[in-house]
Amino acid sequence: MLHEGPNVEFKQSWSESIKKTIVAFANTDGGTIYIGMTDHGEPIGVDDADDCLLKTMQAAGNAIKPDVTLFTRAHIEEIDTVAVVVVEVQRGAARPYYLAEKGIRPAGVYVRQGALSAPASDAAILAMIRESSGESFEDSRSLEQRLSFDYAQRVFAEAGISFEDRHMRTLGLTMPDGSFTNLALLLSDQCPATVKAAVFDGLTKLRFRDRFEFEGSLFRQFHEVLHFFDLHNQTRSEIGPDLRRVDERDYPDVAVREVLLNMFVHRDYAVPGPALVSIFDDRAEFLNIGGLRAGITENDMLAGVSVQRNPRLARVLYRLKWIEAYGTGVPKIMESYQTLADQPLFHISDNAFKVTLPSAGPFASAIPTEGEKAVLINSAVDAASLSRVEYAVVQLAEERGEISRKEIEQELGLSQSAAIRLLDRMQKLGLLRKFGQGKNTRYSVYPSQSFYVR
Repeated sequence: MLHEGPNVEFKQSWSESIKKTIVAFANTDGGTIYIGMTDHGEPIGVDDADDCLLKTMQAAGNAIKPDVTLFTRAHIEEIDTVAVVVVEVQRGAARPYYLAEKGIRPAGVYVRQGALSAPASDAAILAMIRESSGESFEDSRSLEQRLSFDYAQRVFAEAGISFEDRHMRTLGLTMPDGSFTNLALLLSDQCPATVKAAVFDGLTKLRFRDRFEFEGSLFRQFHEVLHFFDLHNQTRSEIGPDLRRVDERDYPDVAVREVLLNMFVHRDYAVPGPALVSIFDDRAEFLNIGGLRAGITENDMLAGVSVQRNPRLARVLYRLKWIEAYGTGVPKIMESYQTLADQPLFHISDNAFKVTLPSAGPFASAIPTEGEKAVLINSAVDAASLSRVEYAVVQLAEERGEISRKEIEQELGLSQSAAIRLLDRMQKLGLLRKFGQGKNTRYSVYPSQSFYVR
């Protein structure tokens, strides 16, 4: 039996919302709309299948820009003796697709988030425009041309690689007319991208123990962030069965290095804002701007499949022998945790990517297991455990893309007043964002948050 999901949507009859769904499928990974099915996948048919089919194709041809008809196919199919209109939409080649009457803005551009079609963020729209135009941030001319490369020259000299003008051209740092590219900007001492790192007291972000913002060449930032993390990566010593001392760190050095390298290589530098490194007593979180590239799933990533967002930067790091081969980073991270109970977690959205490394220290058990997550989601929790309720709400919002107050009441067994207080608090904390009005009010998760039971 079919179920609604990222690539399947049911409609009982024709409605204007079908246009949004077509746009969302074309902007994401494609999908199929079944018109004449209940929300539970039960075929009930449509009264006039031919008219419904005509309306669908007219909507695809007239109400959506650019032309999406090449990627849309509709037909009438008999399912359990009733006529159902099946609309198949492929991922389009000229994204972003949008509702013609709304234009290229969040109100007109939709993407799939779980089983829902949601407005795309401004950052997601810009990313689609860049991808469709073939424009590469690395290869574009830098707006800042007064650049120095003191730190980069030192790195290349230590590696025994020339950094003369002709080699800079080969690496993609300069254009044919001699002007600097954005890749040169990233490697220069004037690099505008930064990394913010912080150490927190306990398991939440309420109190800082240490924090710093790292600037300058990406090379410098990598070295300094790695050093900062190393200072806060505790080492414990134990005596093994053979009476020899065994040293163990809270976080495997290999995992930390590979996560940081992945942050720098896969970051979307066209989007302003710092990358974030947050160290808690029980975990370390690495939040990067830029989700997975189109067509790559989380399973692909874990298997080592890699599509470079910044291929020239990756080639520079490969020449410097900072990275061994493309696609080896994530498998190395997982391998370094093979002997540990808690495993790294990956939280992915359209515009952000977060890696959580569990600590092997005394707080390791604080990260919930899959079984604990299920208990949190399916059981009512009183006000004394409010943070666990917050966690359950976040899990629901992540799974469904967006949720209503009514859904929270039903899933968690809360009263209407308790749900209202909870949602107000989570908005103030920046855990949820609210959109829509009245009965159409919904809540979704900000992709940059950390979601753990406190």
